[in-house]
Amino acid sequence: MQADPSVALSWSGGKDSSLALWVLREELGIDPAALLTTVTEGRDRISMHDVRGELLRAQAAAVGVPLVEIAIPHACVNEVYEQRMAAALSTPPLAEATTMVFADLFLEDIRAYREERLLGAGREATFPLWGRDTTALAQQFIEAGFEATLISVDPSQIDPSFAGRRFDQSLLADLPPSADPCGENGEFHTFVHAGPIFAAPLAVEMGERVERDGFVYTDLMLAG
Repeated sequence: MQADPSVALSWSGGKDSSLALWVLREELGIDPAALLTTVTEGRDRISMHDVRGELLRAQAAAVGVPLVEIAIPHACVNEVYEQRMAAALSTPPLAEATTMVFADLFLEDIRAYREERLLGAGREATFPLWGRDTTALAQQFIEAGFEATLISVDPSQIDPSFAGRRFDQSLLADLPPSADPCGENGEFHTFVHAGPIFAAPLAVEMGERVERDGFVYTDLMLAG
């Protein structure tokens, strides 16, 4: 499938963005020209998720889409975030991207923010997973053969022991009723290391578990 230079996908390395790429390819026949990820300056880690940069790059290579990394400070304020994003959108390969794809499911305020900012830049935002049932999506993710690990957990919403667990049927059964099965309320974040969008799975291993800034993180590394 030939990449569409007018389309770029916002990429976290997690379950929802992987599903968005799968839907783009399988349902819409679109392969994006780039994956766009923010990384924390001085740490070489995905912002928010705190996944190692080497894992992010290996993942992008495995799904076969060029990666654009935007460095932002820790606890980045909106003004700086928007400046860095605008600079990235004005340079190749994003300069040709008139459509930015996001994997958001139902958070209206986030969608409105993205649409407003992109409209001001003469671009449009699209949301291929929007409004889909999260219970059905979680099942679809597992049944399609995706494999993911919970790399951060909000201990105020679910037990810290969920950090480091595989996203599978057992995990879904153990989640409390208050938790969204896709973690859409920030209960957890994932890193995807295998599935139908990958040319080959990534071999990963778990490192230490740490608590920082109110979240519990499990450090994933490339095995070997």
